[in-house]
Amino acid sequence: MALFRTVPPGAEPLTLADCKAHLRIAHDGDDALIAGLVRAAREEVEQQTGVALIDQDWRLALDRWPAGGIVTIPRHPVKQVLSVTLYGADGEATLMDPALYRLDGLSRPARLWVEQRPTPGAALNGIEIDFRAGFGEAGTDVPDLLKRAMLILVAHWYEFRAAYGPDDQPVSIPDGFRRLTDGWRTRRL
Repeated sequence: MALFRTVPPGAEPLTLADCKAHLRIAHDGDDALIAGLVRAAREEVEQQTGVALIDQDWRLALDRWPAGGIVTIPRHPVKQVLSVTLYGADGEATLMDPALYRLDGLSRPARLWVEQRPTPGAALNGIEIDFRAGFGEAGTDVPDLLKRAMLILVAHWYEFRAAYGPDDQPVSIPDGFRRLTDGWRTRRL
């Protein structure tokens, strides 16, 4: 199984103005740095929690269908399945009829139930599921706790930017970040 983003988010959950107000910065000299920290903080929140904050497209590649025909999708919240593609032995692509599968986007992880499971001809990554995940297109759609976790992370990284070199970054993750994101993390046994 391979999971990768095909279309990145079109915006960030936090604006530069939000972060500058939180950091109490009035000058424009660090705008590029802060914008980079916002992007890095979003990626850290998404990686730690398994959520997609802003709408983005993903691809899940499988070698074969799981037993029972239920595919779990390891991103949350899944809004829609864009397509399911099967690849033949010679690399030819065939789109599955959307009537043959159904998305349960309310569960976490989301589940895709496939009624009839045609066997892909390709031995490796013969099934590709393209889907859209995210809370919405704008930062106002993202839960406040996750935006606050990002603010804590941006502030922490901004404060420690000069104490450590670029190879040592990120220096650490503050406890406040962990407390805010704990409820969104996927638990594993």
